[in-house]
Amino acid sequence: MKTLPILAAMTVLLACDPATPFEQPAASESMELSEVASLLAELPLDAEHYLEVHDAVKSSSDNGYDEEYTMASLFECPGRGVGEQTSQTKVSSYSHPIRSLIDDYFATRTKSDDILHGADPESFITGLKASDVQIYWPYSERWDGKTPPVITFDPGTGAGVNTGYEMTSKGIRTVLVDEEMAMNRPVWVINRNDDASYKTIEMFRRENPDWAQGGAISVRPTKAGKDCRTLVLKDFRMNRNYDPWFAGASEFWVKCGSLENFTASTEAELKLYYPEITDFLVVVKRGMMGYAHVLNTVLVSEWTDQLDRFAFMIVEDDGGTMTSWKCSCIAKIESKSYGFDLEIPFRTADDIVWRGQLSRKYFEKDTIVKGHFGDVELSFSFE
Repeated sequence: MKTLPILAAMTVLLACDPATPFEQPAASESMELSEVASLLAELPLDAEHYLEVHDAVKSSSDNGYDEEYTMASLFECPGRGVGEQTSQTKVSSYSHPIRSLIDDYFATRTKSDDILHGADPESFITGLKASDVQIYWPYSERWDGKTPPVITFDPGTGAGVNTGYEMTSKGIRTVLVDEEMAMNRPVWVINRNDDASYKTIEMFRRENPDWAQGGAISVRPTKAGKDCRTLVLKDFRMNRNYDPWFAGASEFWVKCGSLENFTASTEAELKLYYPEITDFLVVVKRGMMGYAHVLNTVLVSEWTDQLDRFAFMIVEDDGGTMTSWKCSCIAKIESKSYGFDLEIPFRTADDIVWRGQLSRKYFEKDTIVKGHFGDVELSFSFE
């Protein structure tokens, strides 16, 4: 096999676009999660406020994100989930939203209060709005519509248990909170947002309703003709959670590098082709562990018989500095194999779930090809 030192043209077809209308500000490390949890526990929350948070986390979930309600939305547009536009505000639905309770709470506070750390109330609220702090409500779909939440926070230590605040008829009671409690009664976790600046598959679908003419394959247009096929990732099943439950869902980046519509007949024509990199975000809620997450996502829209292998990688997002996996995809011309060098980006702290090359023969084994890739199971098909 010959390896061609071609600089890969990185075409990020479904990649992170930080310039989105719902982008979150940089983290404010000075904003203590424990203090925000304590603040919310002291507010006179009632059924309307539980509904406000539930509306927001359900909207975020419907948009492909975790069950989250950012502080930015809480103050700017009560009830708005991640991915919603400002014009979709539900503020008129709430007579006295949580932001009003916070304003009332600070109306009588001074800089001497512990929670303010010498700041004035207005500055504290401004900092909270600009932070990446949010309310995370795991298993929110199980809420009965009336039970008050226990409020806790992400301790950031990897522990599975932390202190929480339970609201009772006699006042606030301190309790120990674990994931089993969150499965059986409402729990709000104050943690930090790390996915709102990315677009999920669900958001791309809504922004591009004409993709695939309304068919099942709806992540990007299919252009396959009679001499090529479309490779589709049908579903994604996570078999273990990658992060502590206080941190929320697992966020996977699916990445692949290939040669679209490769039809070169001579070695000289190889220089006309550049590998393309596709990557997209899949957020799998903790309650979806073990269940198939239907995607119907196009990985390679024009796969010809000359494309022998492509590079494939799955990582679970944990941040860190940017690095890359140097790899290759393989095409054939007159029975000779040629490798195309490319680099697929990921971050140093990411968990590498799986990476390697997948061949055309692998996808031709059956109509639907299922396989284990680390701790996830995937289903593919050639359309």
